[in-house]
Amino acid sequence: MKKIVVKKRHSIRKSQAQDLLSRLFDQIGDSAKFFHADMIEVLETNADVSLFMVNKKPLLMDTGDWVFPTLKGAIQFPFPNRRIVVDAGAIPYVVNGADVMRPGIVSVTDDVKAEAPVQIVDERHGKPLAIGIALLDAPDMRARISGKMCKNFHHVSDEIWNIEI
Repeated sequence: MKKIVVKKRHSIRKSQAQDLLSRLFDQIGDSAKFFHADMIEVLETNADVSLFMVNKKPLLMDTGDWVFPTLKGAIQFPFPNRRIVVDAGAIPYVVNGADVMRPGIVSVTDDVKAEAPVQIVDERHGKPLAIGIALLDAPDMRARISGKMCKNFHHVSDEIWNIEI
């Protein structure tokens, strides 16, 4: 991904915010209420992903297919949905942008679906390390013993994390 440059930033209408939050509800359920705010701003950038500022922090992203919290959003408002838990050996690779391989996975929540966003969290503290795109559904992921299970979409120190506003 190339460096993200913010061109403009403006508030969105309440109806647009409701639509955004309902799409977020489809992904993370009741935890979407954490991201409700009086003013949500959209950042117009040169990237393929739209970023939304909630309380002046880039906490949500929209690819057009789905809306999901950014890594900063997942850290600020931890939620129990869409989780892939990795062991300590996988952490240094995941935080540097590596995809998640099956041997590093400890557990997967039942709501993980193929081609949908997930949060990748560490086993010890449950802290989000990255946002990924699951390549398989949860039962298929549990059944496998090797291979790539999740593509890393957004991690610490990437372009979305380091966006200058």
